[in-house]
Amino acid sequence: MSTGSDGYAIDGDRLWRSLKDMAAIGATARGGVCRLALSDGDRQARDLFARWCEESGCSVSVDAIGNMFARRPGSDPQRAPVVIGSHLDTQPTGGQFDGAYGVLAALEVVRALNDHGIVTSAPIEVVNWTNEEGARFPPVMLGSGTFTGVYPVEQARGSEAADGTTLGEALDAIDYAGSAPMAADRVFDTVLEAHIEQGPLLEREGLPVGVVTQAQGIAWYDITLQGQESHAGTTPMEIRRDALVAAAEVVKAARAIAVEHGPTARLTVGDLRVFPCARNTIPGKVSLTVDMRDPDMQRLESLDELLREAASRAAEGEGVSIEVNRLSRTAPVEFDADVLEAIRRGADAAGIGHMDMISGAGHDACHLARVAPTGLVFVPCKDGISHNEAESAEPEDLAAGCEVLYRVAVERAGVARE
Repeated sequence: MSTGSDGYAIDGDRLWRSLKDMAAIGATARGGVCRLALSDGDRQARDLFARWCEESGCSVSVDAIGNMFARRPGSDPQRAPVVIGSHLDTQPTGGQFDGAYGVLAALEVVRALNDHGIVTSAPIEVVNWTNEEGARFPPVMLGSGTFTGVYPVEQARGSEAADGTTLGEALDAIDYAGSAPMAADRVFDTVLEAHIEQGPLLEREGLPVGVVTQAQGIAWYDITLQGQESHAGTTPMEIRRDALVAAAEVVKAARAIAVEHGPTARLTVGDLRVFPCARNTIPGKVSLTVDMRDPDMQRLESLDELLREAASRAAEGEGVSIEVNRLSRTAPVEFDADVLEAIRRGADAAGIGHMDMISGAGHDACHLARVAPTGLVFVPCKDGISHNEAESAEPEDLAAGCEVLYRVAVERAGVARE
């Protein structure tokens, strides 16, 4: 399955095979993938990616946080590279395409350039960003955030998993801490990322490509409520200091705030832990997380204030103490207008239908937009389902998105000779 009839052909079958081969690493019984950041599965995926890149004529380097760069030389060594990629780590019950598609579509761009004997003026670099998901080491998009200076390297290496393992320890254990320079010492011509939409809009519209103009801002919170553990049978209801009851009010308040400030606001409690978690003991401590999103920074600030006020009221009503810690915040991002136009031109030239859209999810491209002209391309996924073993995408849509990526990369890098 090749696309393109004017010399801009990628091999869709090869892309599909690569995705399936990568999905075999960490494969789950229900057809998904569990490949947590810096786990042994992630190491295997990195090793396979590095081998494929080297077989395609690229040199592979790794920076201090484990971000991998596979460089295909250009004819002009003075030109900054066009960088394309995403991530290979997954959620605990993730799918086959989230992240991996963006990395392997970028690799397919390099392979297609080799097929056609095209030498670009600027180098092309395929990148695998570390710990995009944040499922093992918070916060989300930690590798690209550290690369672009949002987080100091030592702070990122100190990020702790639930079992107490630090990111630095895990990185050293799989031998993927390198010395390649960070963004402060590098210049990129363009950054491109392809990704499944993780939502239903493209499928609903029957279009294979989304041109992402903007990404929502994201804030992550850890909230801890401290009450009083006590016997479930002997403690009268009126004197209880039940941390779980207060936490339930916080959960309800978060949802109410999002509904009241829709349609763009999103507040989600995704992790709630009860201590001591015993059937006949009143919960003395509860920790929970809140994921907050909105495409407008001012509204994000307002939502922050409303969440804190609601959490304080919930704690006061139950007589418990509360701590609200904002773990991270990524500002809303507007992607580069020139790169967006190049994406639209590429899709039009290939006869591929497309639409402009806003990303509800965070992506590494959001951090990269701080340091270079950046564009993000979406392709549909079935029923908009992602972060789920049932995640699915059609080979034809994946190939269409890759062809657009290829055309934009060639335009931005320039052709030395064919």
